[in-house]
Amino acid sequence: MAMTSLSKIGREIGNAVQQIGNKKGGGWYGPFMAAASRAIVDRIPLIDLVLEIRDARIPFSSEFEQLRNYPFSSRRILVLNKMDLVSHSQLKEWMNYFNQRNCISFGVNSHNRDNVKEFLNFLQARVRELKKTDHPSHTVTVMLVGIPNVGKSALVKSLHHIGRISAAEKGKLKHVTVNPQPGETKDINSFKVTGFFPCNALSTPEKIITSLCLVLFSATVLKYIASHPNIYVLDTPGILPPEIHDIEVCSKLALTGAIRDSFVGVKKLAEFFLAILNSSDEYKKWAKFSTYENDRSNLQHNVEHSTASELEKKQKRRYPSDHTQDFIVQKVRQTLFEVTSCFGGNVDKEEDMVRLIDLQFKALKEIFQVPVDLSEDPNTKVASKLLNLYRTGRLGHYTLDPVPRRTSN
Repeated sequence: MAMTSLSKIGREIGNAVQQIGNKKGGGWYGPFMAAASRAIVDRIPLIDLVLEIRDARIPFSSEFEQLRNYPFSSRRILVLNKMDLVSHSQLKEWMNYFNQRNCISFGVNSHNRDNVKEFLNFLQARVRELKKTDHPSHTVTVMLVGIPNVGKSALVKSLHHIGRISAAEKGKLKHVTVNPQPGETKDINSFKVTGFFPCNALSTPEKIITSLCLVLFSATVLKYIASHPNIYVLDTPGILPPEIHDIEVCSKLALTGAIRDSFVGVKKLAEFFLAILNSSDEYKKWAKFSTYENDRSNLQHNVEHSTASELEKKQKRRYPSDHTQDFIVQKVRQTLFEVTSCFGGNVDKEEDMVRLIDLQFKALKEIFQVPVDLSEDPNTKVASKLLNLYRTGRLGHYTLDPVPRRTSN
């Protein structure tokens, strides 16, 4: 999805992010990120397989810049995570694009057990191919890299969980724990490691990768995920480049959560999402919810034939203040469809887009039942709830990066 009609809001967010990033000591690229970035680059040659995790919503904008000098090869796999947040056809287009450039890619949803198991099988197959050529060791080390909030840790945990179950069933699992330091760790020399290792003694590659964990990263980083051969996954901190020159990339990173919301503000980000929604056809899929009023008689009929206890149970399950409940999400979709469909302006004009977004905020304030509280702007509360629904996929599928098209000479 291109951002041509979203230029004003997109530029505002992109410029704000860029300005904050350029401030020394005030942006996202602090001493810890700089040190971790250097450490990752220095140790890539020691790793058997590198998994670059990108956000499937922004396959181009979520590129891990530190890998630009490393060509695609059989030792580097591009993983498009959060595939559940984009349409299957858009994901397929991007994977075809990468495959045409000799880049091995795989789409994954780190919260879907079957999909993660399929990915683990894929990884094991790649590792076996790797061992056939020039890898005689019984242990393979895999490192996950990527920008913040692409789901690296969630994917590692899922792979580890499935691999641990498989190993336990084969009786090859022993739990080893290195005690963590308490509190939030700022120093890269601090560490905590919780790993699952086979019962046999650690081989030399395992000792090497364990030492890297202890020196580099302040997270639960070393995970055993498979045997025959033994595969260990090393998680790493999310790394952004010191500067991002493309303001469109800045705005997309902010919207998807790769950059802290406080840099821009949730209200501006929610407006950006609504601008994307209003310029797409996604809201038209919610036309079925606009028949709600016509179906009320049927609903009332069903309610009348329910017992009092059944009705009580249904009412107890409903919490109007919880915006994640299905009936609230349905109302949000219905409201956005009706407000957008009835709008008489032209969303290609920036002033009309702003007017429509204002109308949508007013309507959503009632749906979310935001109380009047002078201590906080009600629109901020609406924006926070709306942004959450977008980022969790409850309000449709959006690929913000368009697939590059080949140009004829």
